[in-house]
Amino acid sequence: MSDADIRNAVRDRYAAAARAVSGEACGCSPGCCGGEATGVGRDPITANLYADAEMSALPEKAALASLGCGNPTALAELKEGETVLDLGSGGGIDVLLSARRVGPTGKAYGLDMTDEMLALARDNQRQAGAKNVEFLKGEIEAIPLPDSSVDVIISNCVINLSADKDRVLREAFRVLRPGGRFAVSDVVTRGAIPQQVRRDMLLWVGCVAGALDQDEYRGKLAAAGFESVDVEPTRVYAAEDARAFLADKGLNADAIAAEVDGKIMSAFIRARKPAGAA
Repeated sequence: MSDADIRNAVRDRYAAAARAVSGEACGCSPGCCGGEATGVGRDPITANLYADAEMSALPEKAALASLGCGNPTALAELKEGETVLDLGSGGGIDVLLSARRVGPTGKAYGLDMTDEMLALARDNQRQAGAKNVEFLKGEIEAIPLPDSSVDVIISNCVINLSADKDRVLREAFRVLRPGGRFAVSDVVTRGAIPQQVRRDMLLWVGCVAGALDQDEYRGKLAAAGFESVDVEPTRVYAAEDARAFLADKGLNADAIAAEVDGKIMSAFIRARKPAGAA
């Protein structure tokens, strides 16, 4: 599969999720009209990531469109007045939560390549009355912001979907101010997972097939120029998680589950741009 094929597959999947949340007709196939398309309820990766108090303060469609694997806003230690950028912002849940944390003197950007998600996010912004928010169209491999323009970069289970993660991390480094923080949630692996299993696991939210080994993630961040790199597991997925999700997919769920038991995890990944970096 080429980089363009991967990008188009990701765009199609997130467009379908946005249409499902927006209530547009889609034939109610298994991945549409709620369920997997919205990421709500079924998947152990995407379920129960946000506190009730956070969810109650947001438009319902922002929560329904969440396809993340963590809650980066809760861990990024955002401060009043900071500028934050969410890579792959989807329906805008993490942008809106960030905007509340940085306050009226701060700014929260969301970047997404999918027109349907951008429309949904801007509608959620209007409903939330968020004035310090801006959603941008673009790809995370080519961020449409100037050098050294943001204090914090967050992302929620999106970088793993990129076919060029090195470029994503270089772009993140470029737009961060010296001393700026990289604080993302992502799916990572630990230990070998056969390529055929990775391809089969594309059905599991599409997150696993492109996930980096945790040590490889550390190495790529260091190569991009980051320091103080840390990978903190937040959820480790057991065989029963994979088995339950793959049971109705026409695959040998037992065999795949045995291969991935304890090797897939959501993690909070931190790094910092050196204070003296150009």
